[in-house]
Amino acid sequence: MYEFINAVVRVLKKIVPEPVVRLLRPIYHIKLAFLMALAYGFPARKLTVIGVTGTKGKSTTAEMLFTIFRAAGYKTALLSTIRFAIENESEPNRYKMTLQGRGFSQAFMRKALKAGCTHLIIEVTSESVLQYRHWFLGLDGLIVTNIQREHIESHGSFENYVAAKRIIVDTLASSRKPRRILVSNEDIPGSRAFLSANVSKAIGFSGRELNHLSGNDKSISFDYVGTHFSLPLPGAFNAMNALAAIKLCKEFGVPTTTAATALEILPPVRGRVERIEKGQDFIAIVDYAHTPDSLMALYGAFANHSKICVLGNTGGGRDAWKRPEMGRIADESCDTVILTNEDPYDEDPQAIVKAMAAGMKRKPEIIMGRREAISAALRAARAGDVVLISGKGTDPFIMGPHGTKIPWDDAQVVREELERLHFLRSGAS
Repeated sequence: MYEFINAVVRVLKKIVPEPVVRLLRPIYHIKLAFLMALAYGFPARKLTVIGVTGTKGKSTTAEMLFTIFRAAGYKTALLSTIRFAIENESEPNRYKMTLQGRGFSQAFMRKALKAGCTHLIIEVTSESVLQYRHWFLGLDGLIVTNIQREHIESHGSFENYVAAKRIIVDTLASSRKPRRILVSNEDIPGSRAFLSANVSKAIGFSGRELNHLSGNDKSISFDYVGTHFSLPLPGAFNAMNALAAIKLCKEFGVPTTTAATALEILPPVRGRVERIEKGQDFIAIVDYAHTPDSLMALYGAFANHSKICVLGNTGGGRDAWKRPEMGRIADESCDTVILTNEDPYDEDPQAIVKAMAAGMKRKPEIIMGRREAISAALRAARAGDVVLISGKGTDPFIMGPHGTKIPWDDAQVVREELERLHFLRSGAS
């Protein structure tokens, strides 16, 4: 059904004038959301559906929930920015969007049910609200990781962006499920306000609850309600993601000790502080950080290292406000800054990079070819340094003008360039 709808839409786009498409788009999305849920038999009604939303940390938190519920003995599926997984079967998300339309989520939920799953973890974005993709998800629980400035052009203002997140919270409140559990970050005013929602139970989480917080460039640990937690991921932000997951899982019957055991062996999360190892004597990290706050958090996780930072500015034509701000953060946090191309879409990539450089006091190195920029950073690294390549994470394409796209994988490029560097250095010796 999903493939059939895709084919029909492709044909209609070619024959229906754009002004008519714009006029009918809201009605189309509403009707399609209902029809696709109906066609697949409203599968969410038979699943325990846990949503994750927020500006940053969604994918990592979703992976934590997936791991914890499975450790508790529940057959679980995952639909996220990074991948689609049903128990041990997994495939990468190559759509360059988190929550696909045209009934994708309904088709996936039906597939999960057929595989015997009882639980589903799903990321829900503010942009999916614009296409009514949050309808008929049948949420039992929702985590709001945080609210930061993002997608301003898409929504028209920060206030509209927050309102879209509120709509997702209201989707939980209006769910027909008997339990409607909300877990929201109370350290941030925007997400703290959601705790007044009319749900079965609203639970805040805060950094104040993380006792004996400590970590290094490989892990973070803390104590919570008498239980010790240790995660194979760096950064206090990952401790916060874990705390949200722990609190929600507890409300669904998962003991805190089970969550601790699961998180201790959490598999690496692709594109999220992902460490690339090829025998080098320095650290190479690929991360999705694409907002000022997430960039600061990433750099802060490696405060004790000399940092060589490669970054661009995701999304030409949007969120131009953050370009000089991200340049400033990199300038203040990194020993070496290399600015490069990311996803210019129809905007001049040089103009994007210049806007970032405008926020810097030092003159950055500008290498527009992303592979060349990564290669230069790796060549410059010395023992004990950390090379931080941010902005794309698992994004599968570099998006260019007129809808063009180049297949891409930051992690794979880093592996290839590390192998090449090892070959060159071993040859020189």
